[in-house]
Amino acid sequence: MSVAGTSTAPEGRDARRAPVSRCAGSGVDPDQLPDGLVVADEHGRVTCFNAAAARITAVRPADALGQSLEKALPLEDLEGRRWWQLTDPYGGLAIRVRQPERNLLLPGGREVLVSARYVRDEPLGPVRSVVVSLRDTEARRRTERSHAELIATVAHELRSPLTSVKGFTATLLAKWERFTDDQKRLMLETVDADADRVTRLIAELLDISRIDSGRLEVRRQPVDIKAAVSRHIQAYVAAGQPADRFLLRIEQPLPALWADPDKIDQVLSNLIENAVRHGEGTVTIDVTPTPSPREGEEIGTSVTVSDEGPGIPEESMNRVFTRFWRGSKRGGTGLGLYIVKGIVEAHGGTITVGRAADGGAEFRFTLPVSAPAYLA
Repeated sequence: MSVAGTSTAPEGRDARRAPVSRCAGSGVDPDQLPDGLVVADEHGRVTCFNAAAARITAVRPADALGQSLEKALPLEDLEGRRWWQLTDPYGGLAIRVRQPERNLLLPGGREVLVSARYVRDEPLGPVRSVVVSLRDTEARRRTERSHAELIATVAHELRSPLTSVKGFTATLLAKWERFTDDQKRLMLETVDADADRVTRLIAELLDISRIDSGRLEVRRQPVDIKAAVSRHIQAYVAAGQPADRFLLRIEQPLPALWADPDKIDQVLSNLIENAVRHGEGTVTIDVTPTPSPREGEEIGTSVTVSDEGPGIPEESMNRVFTRFWRGSKRGGTGLGLYIVKGIVEAHGGTITVGRAADGGAEFRFTLPVSAPAYLA
């Protein structure tokens, strides 16, 4: 290969220092780049090998600098052919300026995404440097798996209510006069509940789309957090839960809270519902001011929802806010807490999970003091 045979690069320790300065002298610290960056000079010798490239290839920069590009990056295609011999950047077609991204293999079979750019001083001139970009495929695979899981979950969750709706409506249309009014009402109530379930699922999917793309809008207004929590408790009591199952504790004075009331309701609804459905004993909601590191100031409001159930296993706590986490009990899409985290973070807040004093699960979210832009 022409790369290996045209080297005039000096050997020795001092010779290996110079390429590092050339790499860093571009105005951007290459070690801060998220993707692997490898640069070879006109002789095919590696002059830049950043930290991401070292992580992806498991090759130390000190071992790569000064080596031929083919030796520092012994890439093969999926059929086992040597990639640099196939592409021949220094001796190949003079009109070629790049190699599009493709999957290649490192020694040991690890798959990476590789693209290359050929830098020439003038069109059709000799290659002055080759710039190679490396990306780990694991992140892409995780994304693809996540999308596949989302599609499968949505299909499963939609199938059940839509089958029910179709079955009841078809039965009513075909045999309307055979049913009593009470039977018709029961079937229509079931259809209505299933339609609500589909509507909630679609709303969750829209929320996930906005969170993942960074487009979740927050319309800030003054929020009475005590009144918001009280409404949720009253709704559960009206639905048949005993009033003494809920304990609301407010520490006064609370700082003014500007947030999106609808989205804060969504957060409270999810956390309290989880405590009621999956927890046991008393559901306690504590609302407190969050102290500032500087004495005499508050930086926000914290809401803690805890129960007295078995809690969340220690090994599962780092997965609670990921998609599709359902814990030990099945039911639901497993998207609620992922959305809750996205909403809280869109407000500039934080949310954590832990173990309550009585052993149950404890969720705590903190919202900073904020105001609309026109009042800032």
